[in-house]
Amino acid sequence: MATHKSAKKRARQDLKRRERNRDAKSAVRTAIKKFRLASASGDAHQAEATLRSAESQIRRAASKGVIPRTTASRQVARLSMQKNRDAASATS
Repeated sequence: MATHKSAKKRARQDLKRRERNRDAKSAVRTAIKKFRLASASGDAHQAEATLRSAESQIRRAASKGVIPRTTASRQVARLSMQKNRDAASATS
């Protein structure tokens, strides 16, 4: 365990950050799951709404440094491609 005053403070800060980061990552994963479920159900309107929500969560996590910006961009791109594929198959 930390013995110096500054080390104890650093340990407290690390716990706060860890919990905040864990919550943000969990929110991202939940938003992605909701989009995938809406996309699989075939409801285009619901999929569009959940995609916007998921993109917002992903970009927010990236801006806070919870996930890397490149990872966020890749995730958003893949979700958008999935939505576009679903829309194209629905019209065909």
